Amino acid sequence: MILNTATIVNYKNIAEARLEFSPKLNCLIGNNGQGKTNVLDAIYYLSMCRSYAANSDNSAVIRHGEPYMMLQGRYVRQKTPLEISIALQRGKRKVVRRDGKEYQRLSQHIGLLPIVMVSPMDWDLVRGSGEERRRFMDLIISQNDSEYLDALIRYGKAVEQRNAMIKREMRDPLLYETVEQAMATHAALVHERRRQWVEQFLPIFMHYYTAVAGEGETVSLHYKSHLNEGTMADHLAATRERDMILGYTTRGIHRDDIELLMDGHPMRQTGSQGQCKTYTIALRFAQFDFLKANNPAVPILLLDDIFDRLDATRVERIVDVVSSDRFGQIFITDTNRTHLDEIVARHGGGHCLMHVENGNVTVLKGGENP
Repeated sequence: MILNTATIVNYKNIAEARLEFSPKLNCLIGNNGQGKTNVLDAIYYLSMCRSYAANSDNSAVIRHGEPYMMLQGRYVRQKTPLEISIALQRGKRKVVRRDGKEYQRLSQHIGLLPIVMVSPMDWDLVRGSGEERRRFMDLIISQNDSEYLDALIRYGKAVEQRNAMIKREMRDPLLYETVEQAMATHAALVHERRRQWVEQFLPIFMHYYTAVAGEGETVSLHYKSHLNEGTMADHLAATRERDMILGYTTRGIHRDDIELLMDGHPMRQTGSQGQCKTYTIALRFAQFDFLKANNPAVPILLLDDIFDRLDATRVERIVDVVSSDRFGQIFITDTNRTHLDEIVARHGGGHCLMHVENGNVTVLKGGENP
């Protein structure tokens, strides 16, 4: 899958940019805070209908002082041209169109344009709450499994309904059983797909961690879920009175987590900055391989400032990985032109070099110096 052109209007600090890309390697150079990440985020938005930043959606992505934002991307997917457009006005719902036809549900778009972004914000996967790691699982699995996404959405609505009943202090057991039956059905599917995903994902992740970190460190992932011990229905029945006192549903797949381990110890407690950065990069590279193996379209890879906090050896190994022919179209940002020049030299294919300053994107033909 290739993104040929993108039009970005009033997205974060970018007033307007009309860009043509290389089908191979696209490098964005510039100082921090100039808008390099925003270009990648706009590309991510075209695939996922949301910003990569978990709490930066809706009007937060619209350029300050402007009433709307608009994104348009022209792709080739499995040799077929495809146009996606997204428009968002302040205070209104976003409108997403495929070849001019509006989607009825945004979930219909997820998975059409698989994408992986490696970002400094991935630090939250290690240091953040279980919500970050659940979102990581959900974004990967949902891009390949529409049944999973539908069950996840329906489960979330059922949890909201049960919590509303609890807050209204409703006591009718038949009403609870009706809602809880729906929760149990959707939870069983989500739990099983997550369990299968961890099983398939782990060896890919371990391979990439060793490729970047070298031998000597053993990493692993452990899926934690209430449903590992008992059904959803059993847990809900056992905790209903407790939930009534606390005011919310305390057990279920909405509390699932992935324990990130290194040498058998939690990464968040023992990992150095460099190890944590390596860990998250390996997770994202494994995400790429997983999506590529389970989707007819090769994902786009977005690499945002991936070399920071890494020693020279790990930087060299990442350059080797990125320069391989296993990836399709790549977008990469950095403040250090040396890293990008080295990747361009090793990649050997066509490339596009862009300079970003104050939200303005200048395409440098032939890779000349800005």
